[in-house]
Amino acid sequence: MSRHSHGDFLSKSNTMATLTEIEEKELEDVDISELLLAKLVVYNDDVNSFEHVINTFVKILKQSMQQAEQCALIIHTKGRCSVKEGLPDKLKPYKEAICERGIDARIEE
Repeated sequence: MSRHSHGDFLSKSNTMATLTEIEEKELEDVDISELLLAKLVVYNDDVNSFEHVINTFVKILKQSMQQAEQCALIIHTKGRCSVKEGLPDKLKPYKEAICERGIDARIEE
């Protein structure tokens, strides 16, 4: 092996080590909580009518009438239903708007 090729080998090894260090640093910088999806869950109660819940889902969540009816039926029969998924910060305004209408909604991660 000539000195030139030996020098090339060393510089390639150093470059590979540097790339690995960069990749590790990039992985450390990722906030895993940003990657985890949460669910907006609505719970059953004995206060709100089907019509009120359905109209809320149509208006706030932009669900179709059929989707909203299905969610309301699931809430009635099972006691709860996940009505939307996403990042917790994105779900918060939906939760607040639903709760302002007297419906029990919670963000669950």
